[in-house]
Amino acid sequence: MNKITKTLLAIIIGSATLTSSAIAGPATEALSTCLSDNTTGKERKDLAKWVFIGMSAHPDMQDLSNITDANREEADRMLASIVTRLMTENCRSQAKLAMEKEGAASFQSAFAAIGKLAMQELMSNPKVNSSFTNYSKYLDINPAIQ
Repeated sequence: MNKITKTLLAIIIGSATLTSSAIAGPATEALSTCLSDNTTGKERKDLAKWVFIGMSAHPDMQDLSNITDANREEADRMLASIVTRLMTENCRSQAKLAMEKEGAASFQSAFAAIGKLAMQELMSNPKVNSSFTNYSKYLDINPAIQ
């Protein structure tokens, strides 16, 4: 597996998991900032959509969505376009430095940062926020606090 393939794999893994497996160093921080500064709210929501579509492929989740192969293809193309632009134009020098200084894990951390922004944007929607708090009407915490 060549260096470019490894880098792209790290980007995809980092985007899909939306978690950071490494402590961010200065080069990773610079890449994270560049990615954040060079993606729009719509692009970050598109990233979240891509993650959602990916998660819907899990056998335990398939019955919860009606996502088609065409939807998956469209989301993959959209994400590839965004990542290509970021890595070859907007954040090229930051990406190169992060890879040289801090390795592929820097891409996981950097893309997790924009994934986090995407989730914050989605969670700020009142319908989404309500959906995530709706379970509380079924809580019975009295036995736990007595």
